[in-house]
Amino acid sequence: MKIYMNKIKRSDFILKPFLKRNNLKAFYQLITTLIPIISLWLLVYKIVYSPLLQITKGSLLIPILFLLTLLSSRTFSLMHDCGHNSLFEKRSLNNLFGFFLGLLNGIPHKPWANDHAFHHRNNGNWEIYKGPVDVLSLEDYKALTKREQIIYKISRHWLMLLPGGFFYLVIKARLGLLIIIFNFIKSLMKESFIKIKKRNYSELLKIQSRIKPPFSDYGDNFDELFDLIANNIFVISGWIIMSKWLGALFFLTFYSLILTFSAAIFICIFFIQHNYENAYASSTKNWDIVEGAIFGSSNLDIPNWLNWFLADISFHSIHHLSERIPNYNLRACHKANIHLLQKSKVLKLSDFPNCFKYIIWDSKNENLIPIN
Repeated sequence: MKIYMNKIKRSDFILKPFLKRNNLKAFYQLITTLIPIISLWLLVYKIVYSPLLQITKGSLLIPILFLLTLLSSRTFSLMHDCGHNSLFEKRSLNNLFGFFLGLLNGIPHKPWANDHAFHHRNNGNWEIYKGPVDVLSLEDYKALTKREQIIYKISRHWLMLLPGGFFYLVIKARLGLLIIIFNFIKSLMKESFIKIKKRNYSELLKIQSRIKPPFSDYGDNFDELFDLIANNIFVISGWIIMSKWLGALFFLTFYSLILTFSAAIFICIFFIQHNYENAYASSTKNWDIVEGAIFGSSNLDIPNWLNWFLADISFHSIHHLSERIPNYNLRACHKANIHLLQKSKVLKLSDFPNCFKYIIWDSKNENLIPIN
């Protein structure tokens, strides 16, 4: 087991002054994100339907695609804050705008937030939380066949960010709902006859066990199910409207590219902020949540313009020490506690590719290791 430093406590950090949420700042962040998105889509419409711009259409759409991708990542980052109840002052506003921001990216907000909260409760405990790509322990990896090991390596290669991103935002929630409906009908048809025959009428109302699809973050309870259904209704309706406005082939292609690249960005950021050389990777027995926050969460040294699109999630150690700190206070809180974060990991853009090697958990030595 690694010893990172003298024991440091959460109470050593200055956090309380930065916990204050501000509705004006939250609305300002929404406005400065949504107005550019709306404006860019209106510009897309002009480009698509203007005869004068047909020749240069491709060259004009590429920078717009780039900007909409980054803005989509920002809407995800703001939704992330809503999930922590940290963007607005009241939970009701966080729930409302979290749901709305989830629609823009096709993510059911409540199931996602619940699943993400599990990550925060166990960050650094690799015996419980396996990261965004379900990292295997060294023992489990060695137990795989050669073919399975090759599949494991390929499925966790950085190039899989693109198909993974497409699945995560475009397919997952839709497929999840279809599986729920299928499982529910199948279970209802199979069990109802038996229960009616035995006159166990009250059992017919117990449908919880029938609704959960094979995804850890969808269908855990009726609130999540409602959010999943509502998300799909609004998202699919929006896709139909946008398809009629811009043409189905163009919109579905263009929007799928936006979601694919956007998801690839935030999945990449999430991955490299927890999978890197010498990351804190404890077992349950030795796990400490404060050490997990400081040494199991990297901080990013990236350009300020990129930080804006990521809503300052680069200051990740502080975020894990207290997820209730709004994104607009993270930078200041990080600077106020910089003396306690000297040994936390800092990554530059050039360090990102190397992080994707660390996809094995060595439970004996409690660290992440690369595959040979």
